[in-house]
Amino acid sequence: MGVSGPIRVVVAKPGLDGHDRGAKVIARALRDAGMEVIYTGLHQTPEQIVDTAIQEDADAIGMSILSGAHMTLFAKVLELLTERDARDIQVFGGGIIPEADIPPLKELGVAAIFTPGTTTGDVVDWVRANVRQPAEA
Repeated sequence: MGVSGPIRVVVAKPGLDGHDRGAKVIARALRDAGMEVIYTGLHQTPEQIVDTAIQEDADAIGMSILSGAHMTLFAKVLELLTERDARDIQVFGGGIIPEADIPPLKELGVAAIFTPGTTTGDVVDWVRANVRQPAEA
């Protein structure tokens, strides 16, 4: 049973962080690569992010976190996805995340972390290679 249509990605800015330039750049790069992107805007709660992903039938959630609350926010989103039986939605993220925190985040279930300096092309390539492939038309 193939899924048709482009890959759908929710790009989210959780928490109190008000800097969204990176999230908007990634959202545009994914859109320009042919994906459907739902940008949630600033100051989203994990509950709002998961609700949006489920309502929008998203294949992935990309979170941009610069506030230092990445361990808590990723953990809560993954917990909510599990509770809602939606762990098929891939979670990836980026921002100011210390290298030492990346392995524990991956152990939690975060599929990929992109740190400053990652190109938009690298993010697009990762999503194409690791998130649901659209069915042939």
